[in-house]
Amino acid sequence: METAPAIFTGTVFVLFGSSLLLWTGHRVRHHEAVAEGVHPRISAVVATLAGVSALALAAWCFAQV
Repeated sequence: METAPAIFTGTVFVLFGSSLLLWTGHRVRHHEAVAEGVHPRISAVVATLAGVSALALAAWCFAQV
């Protein structure tokens, strides 16, 4: 990978993953729905996995630099 696209992509993944984890944590802490019409635990787990996956992809992108 070239340096500039790897840095840009990694930054996007970091912003998305961290924002999703913060938002999910806030919703769970206040006992609010994470996703409309889905069981609260399942939606929280799926959102958390998506956030962690985004951060893992960011780490991989930054490792390619």
